[in-house]
Amino acid sequence: MSLGYAEKLSYREDVGTVGMNEIFDSPDVLQQKIEELAMIIQKSKHLVAFTGAGISTSCGIPDFRGPKGVWTLQREGKGVPEASLPFHRAMPSLTHMALVELEKAGILKFVISQNVDSLHLRSGIPREKLSELHGNSFREICPSCGAEYLRDFEVETIGMKETSRRCSNDKCDTKLIDTVLDWEDALPPKEMNPAEKHCKMADVVLCLGTSLQITPACNLPLRCIHGGGKLVIVNLQPTPKDKKASLVIHGLVDKVIEGVMRLLNLQIPPYVRIDLVQLSLSQFHKNDRSVKWSLRVSSVHGRKAALPFLKSVEVTFPDRTGLKPAILQEQPFILKRETLKRRPFTMVLVLNFGEGCGCSSSRIEWPVDFQAPRNDFSHDKTLVFQKLRESSVQDSSCGLYAAIERKNISEPQCEVTSYAIVTSIVRYNCVQDAIVHKNNGFVTKRRSEGTHRKKAIAKKLKES
Repeated sequence: MSLGYAEKLSYREDVGTVGMNEIFDSPDVLQQKIEELAMIIQKSKHLVAFTGAGISTSCGIPDFRGPKGVWTLQREGKGVPEASLPFHRAMPSLTHMALVELEKAGILKFVISQNVDSLHLRSGIPREKLSELHGNSFREICPSCGAEYLRDFEVETIGMKETSRRCSNDKCDTKLIDTVLDWEDALPPKEMNPAEKHCKMADVVLCLGTSLQITPACNLPLRCIHGGGKLVIVNLQPTPKDKKASLVIHGLVDKVIEGVMRLLNLQIPPYVRIDLVQLSLSQFHKNDRSVKWSLRVSSVHGRKAALPFLKSVEVTFPDRTGLKPAILQEQPFILKRETLKRRPFTMVLVLNFGEGCGCSSSRIEWPVDFQAPRNDFSHDKTLVFQKLRESSVQDSSCGLYAAIERKNISEPQCEVTSYAIVTSIVRYNCVQDAIVHKNNGFVTKRRSEGTHRKKAIAKKLKES
């Protein structure tokens, strides 16, 4: 949940029940329910996940109705809670990435989310298998041609209002609108229709981290029951739909899903965050001897768009000692110089990352030869991302980069190159030794099952 989103919502007195006490199943009961859920998922033919703010609290994003939720604190007159990191740097949780693995394994057929944090899309859930019922704080759409634009910054408006950008389709150029709903906005058919369809088809709808209070979204999971399916709820607080559920689990969502994945023998993949940056080298006032040029480090989303992950840029010229290094500390990052036209050189850019990134910087070497412009190219972005992820995971290092596209523009003469950069890697270590339960300050631990118990569970799952 975006704190900016909460502040932008129009005022509403009735936001449902807030601040309810959290319930924790005992360690033994929790483990039994995790085993039951694993068997339900193992047997499912059409599993649908229905997610709420509770799956993002471990990402540093406050929920709405929890003891320290946004609306709970607002009702107490305490204002909006503080997030633990910038909203745009939030990383998917263990649960987000587990859903990605379940989808890749062919078990999870569709995800329906009430969240606006974009973490499902960032995690790798395919857009065609995701309904974002209440919108996405990082997504804009063109109301004319329907084109979607996923940003690395939070869009400034909510309520389907016009933003400051236009559709990049030359034949369209319509002003874009945000996708986040305000209280009175109807759920968009593009999101609602596939959500209804998959809930009707589902033999299991797994509700994760949602209080199931916001209508009409909260009624979608019930569609599976009408067709003979099962409703499963994992939430720390009671919900109005608990009596209709086949299984209700009161536990931390990440803990429950981690246990399920372990029993299903599925590995939770690491999350690799990739950000985009554009380098532009423009030439001005050339003569036979020298050339004036300008370097610009900017967003691929437009020259006026901010680069939220970038703090500063250091520029050096290792093979040209006469050229003075520079440190660019304010956006837009621009460096202007004049050099001899006939002397090629290498420009080294150190991109220093800001708060929330997993590493401090990335180093890009950029050869410059004003007499021999480099050729244009355009690589498949999906393949570039895939190779970067594989290399970063294998090397356990972020900061790796790869060029996606280069194009030369004639007026003014300019070379523009877009790069993809790995700015964070998150690994999700499954806890094998204990299930930790904390209630009123009391902590108990249940040791991992012995060999015989593990074999028995595995046998049950295999037989199912």
